[in-house]
Amino acid sequence: MPLKRTTTFVYPDQTRVLLRPFLPGGPERVAGIVARIMALSDECVGQLVDAIIADFSRRHRNIRDLFLERFEQIHESLSDLNDLPEPRRLLIGSYFLAEYSLESAALFNPSIVPHPDQTALPAGALRFVLSLRATGEGHISSITFRTGVIYPDQRIEVAPPVGFLTEPRQIPNPLYEKPLFERKLSELGLTGDFTRRVMNRLGESFALEDLRTGLQAEQFRLPDGMSPEDQHAAQGIWILARSNYQVQFQPDQQLSERILFPATPSQRNGIEDARFVHFQNDDGSHVYYATFTAFDGRVIVPELVQTSDFLDFRFITLNGPAAENKGMAIFPRKIGGLYAMLSRQDNESIYLMFSDNVHFWNERRLLLKPAFPWELVQLGNCGSPIETDAGWLVLSHGVGPMRQYSIGAFLLDRDDPCKVIGRLREPLLKPNESEREGYVPNVVYTCGALIHNGELIIPYGLADHATGFATVPLAEVLAAMEPETAVP
Repeated sequence: MPLKRTTTFVYPDQTRVLLRPFLPGGPERVAGIVARIMALSDECVGQLVDAIIADFSRRHRNIRDLFLERFEQIHESLSDLNDLPEPRRLLIGSYFLAEYSLESAALFNPSIVPHPDQTALPAGALRFVLSLRATGEGHISSITFRTGVIYPDQRIEVAPPVGFLTEPRQIPNPLYEKPLFERKLSELGLTGDFTRRVMNRLGESFALEDLRTGLQAEQFRLPDGMSPEDQHAAQGIWILARSNYQVQFQPDQQLSERILFPATPSQRNGIEDARFVHFQNDDGSHVYYATFTAFDGRVIVPELVQTSDFLDFRFITLNGPAAENKGMAIFPRKIGGLYAMLSRQDNESIYLMFSDNVHFWNERRLLLKPAFPWELVQLGNCGSPIETDAGWLVLSHGVGPMRQYSIGAFLLDRDDPCKVIGRLREPLLKPNESEREGYVPNVVYTCGALIHNGELIIPYGLADHATGFATVPLAEVLAAMEPETAVP
């Protein structure tokens, strides 16, 4: 098959650093550090602040504001820091921040979707958003972005990233829909009297602070306090609320500045392998969804993020018995009035799921098992299905001898995606000699491709280290499909 590897690559850059909270110990140690700072003379404080700002202001946007914001967070736990002059507040804040090199280890597992802004382009060109898994110290993964253009001659250009990196602001008091929240509680088994009493205090739409007030009211309702069962329910309700949250970037922050870093206990050790899809709603409008794997260091769970503009992002828990394991990928539109999603609950086969609500997934059906030598260890999807006249094109990954990852493809019926109507016997892409070495050897992997002007554009990770691009005519891929009945 005439697949072409391009000369466009995206490499990890250790100079791209994010300013993160740094807490070297508990309250006593924090108080000791602050006491030593407070013992410095005003002249020394002024000199230190000037030097730190001169040294780091070119590496971070609005660094003075970040120092002051961090001071306020430290101030919350220490009551004797009132009415300090700004230089001392700046210095205290600086001691409790640290740089994190976001992609020092790897920049890989890309997903590609059309950019919301398609203006000022040559005829036949497409602007895209490329999401990437950035991995740094401690193997913590986050989502970072690049933009680029596919030109009419299939030349691919990725814009260089800007120097600054910023996290979004969390919406401080987000709103929740009561019926949806109650359904999530029910899926989690939190349906007892305590839960009912708390929810009865809330309106059809409620804010996080309303929920906090309701939980506190129940906590002090009985003279003996809450039972262990009620305490468990209260903790579950609060964790659910904090895991469904919203963040917002500022419009003046370029897309390559915006970082989605782990923010909840379930994400503590990483946001991995986001699969973005440009989803068409029933009314013809579009939204971007991305399924990803949240990892807390022990347990992996699938979660969802939603955005319409890559400025505002809603993080959503996925519920139901089928919302488990890795590799979920949403179809780009409903089928038969239902959301559809690919999954892999058994670690080796591809399943198909349908749901009336994108938050809940209760049933699954087996779609494909490993069949060919290059996929006998395991099979999984490589991003959301792509709609073509011939059917739903799905890129897959297979693991074969020596744990080598390759990228293949199969075709599903457009009206009934439970039917596999074609499958590639050989991989589209497997590691060549120049792609084998990296963070994890012998791996090529993608989290999503797209079709432009009859060409299948595949961004892919190289040995879990960097990212490249390959292109192949769609017609050639479809022509190489063999009927599923021919699979041994």
